[in-house]
Amino acid sequence: MDFEAARASLIEHLSTEIGDKRVLAAMARVPRERFIPPEQQELAYEDCPLPIGFDQTISQPFIIALMTEALELTGNEKVLEVGTGSGYQAAILGELARLVITTERLPALAESARYVLDSLSYTNIVLHLAEDTLGWWREAPYDAIIVTAGAPRVPADLIAQLAIGGRLVIPVGSRFVQDLYKITKCRKKKLVENLGGCRFVSLIGKDAWGEE
Repeated sequence: MDFEAARASLIEHLSTEIGDKRVLAAMARVPRERFIPPEQQELAYEDCPLPIGFDQTISQPFIIALMTEALELTGNEKVLEVGTGSGYQAAILGELARLVITTERLPALAESARYVLDSLSYTNIVLHLAEDTLGWWREAPYDAIIVTAGAPRVPADLIAQLAIGGRLVIPVGSRFVQDLYKITKCRKKKLVENLGGCRFVSLIGKDAWGEE
């Protein structure tokens, strides 16, 4: 399969709805097929989510582009990702930010993502096994935080780890369907924007969902 041609076609498709050219250029550089199980690789550049094992998915490219665009990255940020999964979103963030801290609660997924990210020579992405508290306090505050799983509410711990002026992008709703929110932390209040409906696997942890 000609992955480069398929990737170019996907980027052209995304460009009709995504205006941030830096995001599109980053996605054009990252080989999504490397983050997908071999039996799914022919679908790597379809605009749809795909299973990656352990009841987890790699998100739909449009949703990834939309969430990344909402972070408003310029290249000098320290970004936190909650939910490494396949590592694909982390790779895109690595193309756009100074430093990416990413956490994953499933050791097998963390190991797989670390292997692929290392093989692609990302030196500005640091992957940690998630702890009980959401996020990674040791590197806070962050200029931007992205959450790649659906939460029942906006976790207070993540707002606390966000710098003043920072942006949090997170799906919030039930276990089955959510709305995607962009939250900007100001000194005296939070600005909240609804970016539309979405569907993610459940965010597990303190101030999120419990294990099923």
